[in-house]
Amino acid sequence: MRKDMQLTVFWGGEVADAISDQIKQEAPSGFEVDVVAMESYGKSDLEAFKDSQMTAVFLLQTVENNQPPEEASKFLRFFKRKTHPETMLADKLKFAVLGLGDSNLLLDRQTTGAKDCNACGQLLDTRLEALGATRIYELGLTDERTGMEEVEPWIVGLWETLGKIE
Repeated sequence: MRKDMQLTVFWGGEVADAISDQIKQEAPSGFEVDVVAMESYGKSDLEAFKDSQMTAVFLLQTVENNQPPEEASKFLRFFKRKTHPETMLADKLKFAVLGLGDSNLLLDRQTTGAKDCNACGQLLDTRLEALGATRIYELGLTDERTGMEEVEPWIVGLWETLGKIE
């Protein structure tokens, strides 16, 4: 088992809040987990991403019209900025993203799945990588309509992967 590791779990949306608590409760020994609401991060906190080293998990819901929950919009908007240098997060942020969607909110429910209802999680994942952050675990995509069956295996795989990081 690894030595102490600090993990910050950022959540945006009610479902994300519940899953962040689950991740914290299931943390194996050797992991210290901080759970942070995306809405609690102000401009100076967001700017600090440029200067600090962090291992983080981002849990982000996509709600109606492929938008983030209101409390996560400022957080997502910060990472969407095109003015950030491509190396902004290089050697600073190690990350994993779990997108939480609901295809019930889409017009064409017959041919949709988790990939189609997770625009915000996919966008954040893409932007973090484009800014030089290091992905530590695969992008997870869930669909509330189908019971979010993907959440538990994703969390198990996340802990297995984090346990191997030196």
